[in-house]
Amino acid sequence: MSYLESTLKTIPTGLSKVLYVNWALVLLLAAAASVGFLMLYSNAGGSFQPWAEPQMKRFALGMVAMLMIGMVPIWFWRNIAGLAYIASFTLLIFVEFFGHVGMGAQRWIDLGPIKLQPSELMKISLVMLLAAYYDWLDIDKVSKPLWVLIPVVLILMPTALVLKQPDLGTSILLLAGGAIVMFAAGVSWWYFAAVAGIAVGLVGAVFASRGTSWQLLKDYQFARIDTFLDPSTDPLGAGYHITQSKIALGSGGWTGRGFMQGTQSRLNFLPEKHTDFIFTTLAEEFGFIGGISLLALYAGIVLFCLVSAMNNKDRFGALVTIGIAATFFLFFAVNMSMVMGLAPVVGVPLPLVSYGGSAMLVLLAAFGIVQSAHIHRPRGKR
Repeated sequence: MSYLESTLKTIPTGLSKVLYVNWALVLLLAAAASVGFLMLYSNAGGSFQPWAEPQMKRFALGMVAMLMIGMVPIWFWRNIAGLAYIASFTLLIFVEFFGHVGMGAQRWIDLGPIKLQPSELMKISLVMLLAAYYDWLDIDKVSKPLWVLIPVVLILMPTALVLKQPDLGTSILLLAGGAIVMFAAGVSWWYFAAVAGIAVGLVGAVFASRGTSWQLLKDYQFARIDTFLDPSTDPLGAGYHITQSKIALGSGGWTGRGFMQGTQSRLNFLPEKHTDFIFTTLAEEFGFIGGISLLALYAGIVLFCLVSAMNNKDRFGALVTIGIAATFFLFFAVNMSMVMGLAPVVGVPLPLVSYGGSAMLVLLAAFGIVQSAHIHRPRGKR
């Protein structure tokens, strides 16, 4: 019996796949999303409308999609990775010319019932393509300059389009997520050291460009940086969001003010309380204990993904799982840092908790690919 035949015999088929679903991951995702339902209910003043009920319906749909995607063999997702990337990139170009404009940014495609944000699709399709690329590439070529340049170009092309929308937060997630997949694939750390040096120079160039004809960031993005460095300079303008956020975070104390008792959110002092700044509602009503509990749920999700990846002998499955786990980690790390004043406000939602359609559905679809890699990974003799 060949190695391929013996390996295929270790992969579950039919109804037996249900037994291999990572049910612990499913429960953690449901628990994190339930925190979001609770906060959206509170932010609406004790009503399931207009946020909690639609969010619950989207999550139910997303969970069904996740399990369905998980039943599909992982080789299928490897084979369509290139097509997924091309489709996402094409949608980004479409947005550039025909996209829906909202809040000063052109990021969405209006499909009627929902507004699709192609950059959300690109986060996952980029991870898939990079994982497929390194699965195909011989291990001894991983750190060769030519073979390093190819994934760099694949990362930078969509990043440039997203940055132009403008969407600095998603651009950062694309860059960081792609870099983590490259690192996990074995690319030499010297390349990352060089990029770090270039990044320092780029930051200097960004500040030097301010007020010139070649300004690299929008004025509102510079305002966010100024606010990050000193929110008190404009407490009623650019610094209003982060100032009110810090008040809510601090007033929660250890155990919080109590469910639906948060003054910042209930009295509408807190902007974007149902989207980007929803974590501050949680911290105000349930305090440090509530915030750290959500963080523990997030950490558990990442941990289960990493354990699954380390136990997966299929290179594509392992890399795509690491990439999706990294993207998820960056989501909540950037959001929490942003609302606590540890990073500039860049418009990144809190995964599974913030109100939103395309972001939640795409994220659950991504976890469906994680489930596919987990279910169909080669196991010991059966």
